[in-house]
Amino acid sequence: MHRTLLADRGRRCERSTGNRTGTDYDRTVADRSPFARLEAALAGVEPPFAVVDLDAFRANATDLVRRAGGKPIRVASKSVRCVQLLRASLALPGFRGLMTFTLRESLWLHDAGFDDLLLGYPTTDRAALAQLAALDAARPPVLMIDGVDHLDLVDAAAPPAGRASPVRVCLEFDTSLELARGRVRIGSRRSPVRTPAQAAALARAVVARPGFELAGVMGYEAHVAGVGDRPPNPLLGAALRAMQRAARTQVAERRAAVVAALRAVAPVALVNGGGTGSLESTAAEPAVTEVSAGSGLYGPGLFDHYRAFRPRPAAFFCVPVVRRPDAGTATVLGGGYVASGPAGRDRLPKPYAPAGLRLTPLEGAGEVQTPLTGRAAAALRLGDRVYLRHAKAGELCERFNTLLLVEGDRVVDEVPTYRGEGRAFL
Repeated sequence: MHRTLLADRGRRCERSTGNRTGTDYDRTVADRSPFARLEAALAGVEPPFAVVDLDAFRANATDLVRRAGGKPIRVASKSVRCVQLLRASLALPGFRGLMTFTLRESLWLHDAGFDDLLLGYPTTDRAALAQLAALDAARPPVLMIDGVDHLDLVDAAAPPAGRASPVRVCLEFDTSLELARGRVRIGSRRSPVRTPAQAAALARAVVARPGFELAGVMGYEAHVAGVGDRPPNPLLGAALRAMQRAARTQVAERRAAVVAALRAVAPVALVNGGGTGSLESTAAEPAVTEVSAGSGLYGPGLFDHYRAFRPRPAAFFCVPVVRRPDAGTATVLGGGYVASGPAGRDRLPKPYAPAGLRLTPLEGAGEVQTPLTGRAAAALRLGDRVYLRHAKAGELCERFNTLLLVEGDRVVDEVPTYRGEGRAFL
């Protein structure tokens, strides 16, 4: 039952509205609580299952485009992990190309017809590198590198003489905030390329090597894009905002200098940066030609803690109540879908509906069962359903074979995740 998913919003008002006009139907749906709307759409579906609210997905996409200020958005595939939703995203104005997370994924998506693919992380997959070098395509996937050793690895896997076309590479530079003359560094540990001189030296090495082409440069400011500036602790929030103000200034200056140094070596057209949490500041940099985002489409739990924006929750999983160990506790099946990153409560899924549920501090979210307490727990009975949100975005798709797509108060499609297509890349 695959169909165009995110076409003109008015189209859904024409479907099965009975004697109600489209406007009346939209108002009826909007007046319902999120729980009532999900339950109306999914009443006949046996949990556990995963669901994406297309109305929220569409609204989030529109807001991302607004925040990007005219710069095209490259969709981060790891945050979506569903081919049909990737296609739907790219069909919307303001989105262009994918940022992938493994080379095998890039090759698979290329075979599926995607032709603007930037691999966001370096690879050592020799077999996949050989496949890439054999591609006879106008725009093969672009590799990410941050050192000459990455070039050596490509040459060992696929000597230049046997390549169908040059291997296109993107240079990643480090965006960490440097304080105390470099003695303190805040940010993710990604690239060893930290200065314009180092970037230019690597660019010269690429240009001098047979069988390579320098396609672009990327810098991902994770300490701005991926860290919410409105945590529950107000003192921590103030410190984070101060850090991020300094980081935005410093990364803009560094990126401009790196791009200028690279363009003195080769005509680099692609300058990628940012993420869902930093779209405004990254897109405002004159040197940046495109920004990346993906998590903002699903609106996972970690993105509840930003002051400048608030995505609508769009992706959920539903699990049934299977136990009532006491009057104030309802235990659901499964639920232990913990997000990657530093271990902590913010990586646990968040109960969403019905409102008024919470995880217990001692058990958290369990592999096979999860106890829930709170004011709504007493009213739940065996077989009742609970909706939760994952802390991160695409990782939820590693737990389910399909996503149920809801518009208004009805299911309009069921589409496979990467896992449902038999693809487990990491």
